[in-house]
Amino acid sequence: MAQTAEVKHDYHLVDPSPWPIIGSISAFGMMVGLVLTMKGLPVAGLKAGPYIFGAGLLGVLYVMAAWWTDVVREAGPGHHHTRVVQISHRYGMMLFIASEVMFFVAWFWAYFDAAFYPNDPMQYSRAELVAAWPPKGIETFDPWHLPLLNTLILLTSGTTVTWAHHALLENDRKGLIQGLALTIGLGVLFSICQAFEYSHAAFGFSGHIYGSTFFMATGFHGFHVIVGTIFLAVCLVRALRGGFTTTQHLGFEFAAWYWHFVDVVWLFLFAAIYVWGSGGGHAAGAH
Repeated sequence: MAQTAEVKHDYHLVDPSPWPIIGSISAFGMMVGLVLTMKGLPVAGLKAGPYIFGAGLLGVLYVMAAWWTDVVREAGPGHHHTRVVQISHRYGMMLFIASEVMFFVAWFWAYFDAAFYPNDPMQYSRAELVAAWPPKGIETFDPWHLPLLNTLILLTSGTTVTWAHHALLENDRKGLIQGLALTIGLGVLFSICQAFEYSHAAFGFSGHIYGSTFFMATGFHGFHVIVGTIFLAVCLVRALRGGFTTTQHLGFEFAAWYWHFVDVVWLFLFAAIYVWGSGGGHAAGAH
């Protein structure tokens, strides 16, 4: 006679899920499609690379949405996310943010390597040898115009997301929703301003190491702002549906962590690339 097993531990043993294997296949398809596209290789005589990449991308996005929906469901009324499980999730998010920090360390390393050693022979393999930084002829952005505005936008968004967090802890649903909506709006505004800035750049990505390092560092951060904005938008939808409580809101907490990480990285970018790296030669973007 079958008996229901009583759970005697605080850990969550997840149910069998198809998402890991589907996500792996989709990611592999993205990689294959990207290689075929970059190399211009045909498949059965057809330029199928972009279509394979697109199919893989759609698969990855679908897996992300479905898998995270399952995680949200697990955090719901069933209370699978016990205190012990929440601690593990926090460790995981900390490690994820640490890995993102190392991405930016790589971009800063490339930037400062080229800036501190402009006459190094290694520069020959990147671009023409330069005697100063920024290279002669590069019109950098004036840090005290649009970059400063973007800095103020992100700093303000950090205060609004903190407001939303404190409102949630005090069970102030209206404050939570208002704070999240303002943070999302500021994130969108930042992305618009950065796109406007890029459209007025007096230099491009290719041709010299300055453009490559500038756009990789600031563009990678801009991508993180977009991801963080989507992260917060999902939290806003969940908040509107009453999905968070004062004691059960890891999804929102992680979104806030991520957003503060994005804020801090931008401060380093602004100080290092826009202010210090301008070299007094700024002119682009001021008009």
